[in-house]
Amino acid sequence: MVNKLRQHIIDRLGSTPDNIDDVLATFHTLKLKRNEVILKQGEICKYVYFVASGCLQVFVYDKEMNETTRDIITENNWCSELISFGGQQPATENIRTVEPSDLLAIDRQGFQRLMETVPQFDKVYKQILEASYANSVYRINTFVSLTALERIKWLMEYRPKLMSRLSSKLIASYLGISQETFSRLKGKL
Repeated sequence: MVNKLRQHIIDRLGSTPDNIDDVLATFHTLKLKRNEVILKQGEICKYVYFVASGCLQVFVYDKEMNETTRDIITENNWCSELISFGGQQPATENIRTVEPSDLLAIDRQGFQRLMETVPQFDKVYKQILEASYANSVYRINTFVSLTALERIKWLMEYRPKLMSRLSSKLIASYLGISQETFSRLKGKL
C-alpha cells in the first residue's frame, strides 16, 4: 500500500526525492470495509487520505436526509474535507467508503510538519489542490449546462469505470438526477 503512495509521489515530482522515506513514515494505513464513515458532517476533519485502493464518496444530506454526492474518489487520488482540515472547523460534508478501501492517512500535525520541512511535499500538495479545484469547477460548470442525458454521457466519457463500479443510486446522486431518471435514460443509450 505504501508503495502506491511512493509511486504516486515520484510520478508527481518526476523523480525520487531524497526524503521520501521520511514522508511515507508520516502516514498510517487504514483497511476499511464497505460503508464505513470516516468523517461525519459537524466533526472536525483530522486527516488527509490517499486512496491506495477502493472508493470514497463525499456527500451532504439535504433537509429531507437525501444524499447529494459532491465527489467520488478512487485509487491514486486524495480525499479530505479541506476547509475543515485546514481551519479546524466543523465539516460540512461526510466521507464514507463505497467499497472496501485501503487508505493512507496523515494527520494535521504531520501534514503541517511535511509542508514546512519537505519542499517537494508542498509541491505535490499544490498540484493536488489545483487538480481538485479544476475538477470541481469543471464538473459544476458543465453540469449546470447539461441535461440529465448529457450528464450520463459525460460520465461515460470521462469516468467510465464508475458506471460498472457503483450503484445506480450513487451514480444518480453524483450526477444530480433521480435514480428513476438515471435508470430510464441509461436504457436509451
